[in-house]
Amino acid sequence: MIELLKLFWAFFQIGLFTIGGGVASLPLIETLIVKNHGWISFEQFSHLVVISEMTPGPIAVNASTFVGNQLFGFVGGVVATTGVIFPSFIIVILFAKVYFKYRNLQVVNSVLNGLRPTVVGLVAFATFGITLTALFNTNVLDFALFDINYLKFILLGLYIWILRKYKPNPIFIIILSGFLGFFIL
Repeated sequence: MIELLKLFWAFFQIGLFTIGGGVASLPLIETLIVKNHGWISFEQFSHLVVISEMTPGPIAVNASTFVGNQLFGFVGGVVATTGVIFPSFIIVILFAKVYFKYRNLQVVNSVLNGLRPTVVGLVAFATFGITLTALFNTNVLDFALFDINYLKFILLGLYIWILRKYKPNPIFIIILSGFLGFFIL
């Protein structure tokens, strides 16, 4: 029971302190789930990101369900998911009331404009960490430790080229990358 409360509290914090949703939650998920609690490894975290991106729904919700289920089965998935959703539910209701009442004030617009670069920074930080793991098999920026997989760089370039030139549905790229990963990597 204590472990389920810890799980709820960890994901409650993720839900409460993530500004920008989705990918912006990844640094906090990594810190709380991987570093602080050690519930999953960094490699499992990178897999979690891939699975959470591929499945329908918000990343934090998918991640919480995944981690909770992995640790404590179905009940853990429900507890973690409830933990991450609950703060957003309360905050959105409160913000909606405040926003509709004060949306024309300059201070409200200034605060929202000030939060935008922070969200971009959080997304960039998470992307950088995942890039290190995906392409260099490390989560530390130490060039001596890099185990560079040039084939992954080639595939990354191929995917970017296909996306820019042909603009296919991203599901096509996901299926292609899974197929190539299975047969090549």
